Amino acid sequence: MGVEGCTKCIKYMLFVFNFIFWLAGGVILGVALWLRHEPTTSNLLIQQIGDKQVPATFYIGIYIIIAVGAVMMFVGFLGCYGAIQESQCLLGTFFACLVILFACEVAAGIWGFVNREQVSKEIKQFYDEAYEQARSPKKEEYEKARPVIKVFHESVRNFSLRRKIDYF
Repeated sequence: MGVEGCTKCIKYMLFVFNFIFWLAGGVILGVALWLRHEPTTSNLLIQQIGDKQVPATFYIGIYIIIAVGAVMMFVGFLGCYGAIQESQCLLGTFFACLVILFACEVAAGIWGFVNREQVSKEIKQFYDEAYEQARSPKKEEYEKARPVIKVFHESVRNFSLRRKIDYF
């Protein structure tokens, strides 16, 4: 079943918009993977003081973003392929996945907004504990906390330098 005239234009417009959606999913997935494996962030989040680990809420957010990017790429592919093949089944699946993806993104955005204070509080509390331990007169406590403080300070310094470079 071929398309003629205006419907052919709509078919290719749908393909182009879905291709852009697929590319956006790729960009989101790439940024999330970069955040997950970037040395400064990774070093910051694998630190521990004794048996106490850095809070995992940051990694949870990163994994959610990775999943959203992968799903966006899949949904974009479904839309592109369904538009080119003129398949009602694929386009229906694309639409259903798009609605579900939108609902999940809204829910994740709300969760992130509501829990932003908790995430920063947990990381600040971990830093405060490391700082107190680094000020301890006991050498073994100082030696455990020193690398954590060093990584925190290097991360902040690198972030500050990047922001200064962005302004110029």
